[in-house]
Amino acid sequence: MSFSLELDALCDAAVSFHARGYAFGSTGNLSVRDGDTVWITPTGQSLRHTTVASLAAIDATGASQNANKPSKEFPFHLAAYAANPARALVHLHSTWSVLLSCLDDLDEAQPLPVFTPYYLMRVAPLAVVPYCRPGSENLAAVIGAAAAKSNCLLLRNHGLVALGRNMSEAVDRAEELEETCKLYFLSRNENLRLLTGAQRDEIYQVFGGK
Repeated sequence: MSFSLELDALCDAAVSFHARGYAFGSTGNLSVRDGDTVWITPTGQSLRHTTVASLAAIDATGASQNANKPSKEFPFHLAAYAANPARALVHLHSTWSVLLSCLDDLDEAQPLPVFTPYYLMRVAPLAVVPYCRPGSENLAAVIGAAAAKSNCLLLRNHGLVALGRNMSEAVDRAEELEETCKLYFLSRNENLRLLTGAQRDEIYQVFGGK
């Protein structure tokens, strides 16, 4: 895929997230990187208005490369890319992941039950990142540390981050995480069957990960 098509994929994903209720108001931000340049959604703008012309371009230090102002969360995008070979990032304040991130008794070592093999294939391991003020250097630091070990992050009292080799993979991971969070809350009073240890190991052996 040419990089121009990857920019188109970012814009399509942003508009789709808003249309389907994964993003609202001016929340959420997406980015892709091309070498030392990161293209990111602009600050203060709804994802439904995302076009290639609206994207901000910054270098690895955060210096602007065009006239558009980047999302205030650009420091954690840069920190994640510095720690992880991913080339695309999705950050959402989607309902079910935010709800999970706010649980006082959340088991941070095992934040979600393993209901399906797809959670293992697309999400796990899910890293839980401590709360830091949005846009802060502290948030960038803890996200960078977590992204070195995981492609999917749950930000306490904030939302989700999903990284991928391209925008399609990052979107798949974000959607799988959000839907697994939804499944968890819809089933909290049910006696459900989870994947066994042997079944999980088989997924890892066939599809990799862990």
